[in-house]
Amino acid sequence: MDLLKQMNTSMKYIEENLTNEIDYKVVASIAYCSEYHFKRMFSFLTGITLSEYIRRRRLSLAAFELQNSNVKVIDVAMKYGYNSPDSFTRAFFNLHGVTPTEARNKGQHLKAYPFMTFQLSIRGGTEMDYRIEQKEAFNIVGIMKRVPIVFEGENQEITGMWQSLTMDKIEQLKKLSNVEPKGMIQASNNFSEGRMEEKGELDQYIGVATTQECSDDFTKLEVPALTWAIFESTGTFPNTLQETWGKIYSEWFPSSTYQVTEGPEIVSIKSKDLTSTSVKSEIWIPIKKNK
Repeated sequence: MDLLKQMNTSMKYIEENLTNEIDYKVVASIAYCSEYHFKRMFSFLTGITLSEYIRRRRLSLAAFELQNSNVKVIDVAMKYGYNSPDSFTRAFFNLHGVTPTEARNKGQHLKAYPFMTFQLSIRGGTEMDYRIEQKEAFNIVGIMKRVPIVFEGENQEITGMWQSLTMDKIEQLKKLSNVEPKGMIQASNNFSEGRMEEKGELDQYIGVATTQECSDDFTKLEVPALTWAIFESTGTFPNTLQETWGKIYSEWFPSSTYQVTEGPEIVSIKSKDLTSTSVKSEIWIPIKKNK
């Protein structure tokens, strides 16, 4: 796909500039997408952040140089962007398990983190039901909390947020709901850099989408006019929902003409089978056309 080809060109640029300061905006522009989208795509395709990949590649090359030359440790540190021997030694030890000086010893085991390229593999051939909609600006009104990022299973912090909502507050919120997605929703926003390593936090909202004014009892997130890709997900909650999310970024985006743009990612629970654990949900992701 064109996007994968463009991302591989970006990866080549990174590789050729590992001894220089790398501007992420330039990296993303080579792939004809925004920095925001490139970082998110990279993370979902690789499982690590872009900054962590660059760090590992630099330290892999530094280890090779230390084992195969007489160059000074401080010179290798400076070459790969470390301003002091101490910061270089800490980073080197965290990856390789030995110090730069110890790395010179013959027979020392070191980690090699290879140059990465992308290719599209066909997995499963499962259909993904989606639609594209344009929406005017609206607000997400409800409660908000900064919560840890959890990929698999239940997020206890979010469960606690639901439990904190009284029936009275839920009824107040439902009366405010006047635009799609209707009813109670969850929205995730303002993700930490380490999202794909399951590190850091995000702003989690539980509430409704509305254009009405709300009381001071609730938090308000203003959502601008955006285009949305809306995906259906039916199955065990939250596992199936999490699987759908992963497929959106690792399979749908690379094969589409869209890229993610800044805005909240929304989950709307449409129905629940009371005789089983099956839940039908919609995932709303803000998008824009590729350049």
